[in-house]
Amino acid sequence: MAKQQPPAAWRPARTSRSTAARVLAGLLLAGALAYSTWPAEMLLPTGLSPRTAYVSELAAEDQPYGTFFRTVDLLAGLLVLAGAVWASTARRTRAGRLPAVGWAGLALFGAATAADSRLPLSCAATADPGCLARERAGDVPWTHTAHAVSSSLAVAGALVGMVLLTVAARRRAASWRALARTGPFLVALELVATGWTLTSIAAFEAGLGTWGLGIGQRLQVLAIAVWLVVLAWSAAAEARRE
Repeated sequence: MAKQQPPAAWRPARTSRSTAARVLAGLLLAGALAYSTWPAEMLLPTGLSPRTAYVSELAAEDQPYGTFFRTVDLLAGLLVLAGAVWASTARRTRAGRLPAVGWAGLALFGAATAADSRLPLSCAATADPGCLARERAGDVPWTHTAHAVSSSLAVAGALVGMVLLTVAARRRAASWRALARTGPFLVALELVATGWTLTSIAAFEAGLGTWGLGIGQRLQVLAIAVWLVVLAWSAAAEARRE
């Protein structure tokens, strides 16, 4: 006896799967581009050194272009969050536990990045001795502490998403070839950059200098953005195969 097929309404059509993958690719790519606007500091007179300053300090309330950087951070976070939620919903019937947790990590990254933009630093401690003194004395707004928490959650979410979705891609390399090939290098780069950033932060807080804090953190942010582009490329490639 031939195996009975489920009703057509229960089976995702090729076109719907293809459309879902294209939407996912568009959201992730747009989010990655918005998350990559910090190099604009090379063209803008921010007064902050890319070698020593936190990326977040570009968006501090007392910075001349703070509103611009806060706006694009909000946009980046919301776009990645939307992409992660879309993927979790559209791919639910085909996703296993590993990619599901990976998409959840990416959703956390997006939500925390959006929260970061709404919890800006009041000043740039790496460039302003007065700000640094106030920060060490605890005489800064509560948003400094909240910003540190949201930033930590964003990095943690990004790492979970990068690691688990890259592992999932390696297991199904035929579908997500670009991520399967490039993902491990980008994950390793992100781990190195994160270690560099954390070490530099500890040195700065101990009064030992910045230890290239700005470079380490910019490398960290760059690795996330490039990984998002590769993830978007993989989703687009899947759409073309449908």
